[in-house]
Amino acid sequence: MPLDAICLQAVVEELRPQLLGLRIDKVQQPARDQVILLLRGNKRLLLNAGANAPRLQLTELLRDNPAEPPMFCMLLRKHLVGARIADITQPILERLVRMELDITDDFGQPGKRTLVLEAMGRRSNLILLDGDGRIIDCMRRVDADLSAARQVLPGLFYEPPASAGRLPMTEETAEGFGAKLRQASTEQQLDSFLLEQYFGISPMMARELAFRTVGSTDGRIFELDTAGSDRFWQNFNEVSTAVKECRFVPILLNKNGKPFEFSCLPILQYGFAVQEERLDSFSHLLDQFYEAREKQERVRQKGADLIRTATTARDRVKRKLAMQEKDYAATQNRDELRICGDLITANLYRMEKGSASLVCENYYEENCPEKRIQLDPLLTPQQNAAKYYKRYTKAKTAEKYLREQMTQARQDLEYLESVLQEIAQAETEQDFTDIRSELRDSGFLRKQGKKEINRAAKPREFRTSTGYRVLVGRNNRQNDKLTMKDADWRDLWFHTQKIHGSHVILCSGGNEVDDDTIVEAAKLAAYYSQARESGNVPVDYTQVKNVKKPSGARPGMVIYSTCRTVNVTPDEAFVKSLEKK
Repeated sequence: MPLDAICLQAVVEELRPQLLGLRIDKVQQPARDQVILLLRGNKRLLLNAGANAPRLQLTELLRDNPAEPPMFCMLLRKHLVGARIADITQPILERLVRMELDITDDFGQPGKRTLVLEAMGRRSNLILLDGDGRIIDCMRRVDADLSAARQVLPGLFYEPPASAGRLPMTEETAEGFGAKLRQASTEQQLDSFLLEQYFGISPMMARELAFRTVGSTDGRIFELDTAGSDRFWQNFNEVSTAVKECRFVPILLNKNGKPFEFSCLPILQYGFAVQEERLDSFSHLLDQFYEAREKQERVRQKGADLIRTATTARDRVKRKLAMQEKDYAATQNRDELRICGDLITANLYRMEKGSASLVCENYYEENCPEKRIQLDPLLTPQQNAAKYYKRYTKAKTAEKYLREQMTQARQDLEYLESVLQEIAQAETEQDFTDIRSELRDSGFLRKQGKKEINRAAKPREFRTSTGYRVLVGRNNRQNDKLTMKDADWRDLWFHTQKIHGSHVILCSGGNEVDDDTIVEAAKLAAYYSQARESGNVPVDYTQVKNVKKPSGARPGMVIYSTCRTVNVTPDEAFVKSLEKK
């Protein structure tokens, strides 16, 4: 769910005492909709103006920055680096936050800047204002073509979004609530009534108040008697009072072990379908809730062209392989062609030019049964025999080449499947750059346009509970480098059995490794593979010296011997606990 006005208030109340007076040391823009302010005290303030996840929070997640910072990031660096946070405010139950900043200009004179986050779904924006309230620039410029009512452009004075004309829920009285309820249609649902009459309340909270009142989220006004109407107001007022008094609790709702919803107030409507988890801060809550979603969005945005390219190439190879297998099967009947040529040659004295077929005894079979051989009437008997011999020779030669081509096609298919697995688990912009470069070098992506800046990406690094270092490759080329060049020959190499995945190196240096450490490294190999969502995954492991790369093999493809196998179940929480910060 997007951050609603009540949860935004909870976040602002949590952040204000932590941030006031802190200096901005750096400004980063890791994604189109995200800006991170690095503050004194090693704090990272995330301002997200994306349509699906607009929010403000302190974050501990490290995000990869582009090689060339966007223009908006450069502008923010010019105006905000060195500024101090003077205040953070939110208009009553509005999805808008103002961050007042004290700056010193190029001439050493004190000044003011304001950073405004409008967390309003698809209309979200991040706007920088000067001391007079004039727009310096914004993340998304809104001209008259996009909105006739309100433009957001450099040089204009900033005007907040127009109010919806509804009453803030915290300003309602018992008399006003009752009057509105009596005037509403009896067929109207309770949650719809709340959303129509008040702002600041989210659809989930409206459903929650309906559930607390009548026991279901789709209850209607005609179901309320006098006691029910009083109960409806009491529940409404209880939430309103909690908001006014800032009595918030960071609550994460998990479904099937994964984040499903979050709230700043207790939620009862889902019953036993979800598990409630109370966290220590709203920033921690938002990190945990949005981490997987951000990764999926990153893959969708940056990996869409790679997925399309790899999928198209894989499907093309599949079709090509199917045709080759069909042709190969046809070559297995080539002896029949030679027999036809032999029988025609043996019966030349019986044949006449222009015959469409030859009926003769097949002396290659027992009892010499009759056999009918189709002929080309435009050819002489000798030419018909030569034609069958030529087809036989062609089929014999084709068998050899088809076998080679089918082997190559199967290798390409395996390789492209591994690339798709890499894309699905890519985490940073450099991961996508490396995979794109790999596809170009392999001939599956055309080389064109501006050459991307290629920085040496490091493998994922973990520490086992016993202190051993574990390295996990991010892509096929890095898998090759990690296994064939960087790893010590005495280290242990892990890979899922007959399943695409990353190469995992347990840096043992030849030391004896206990079984628990083996299992931990195997869980990393299972997690960073296509079997991430599976259970009881077989993982092979052996010393690096037993892993070889065949000549001419695709990136990431190796063979190994004398391995052992351990079955493990991937666990995301466990993997995060081993991750080196």
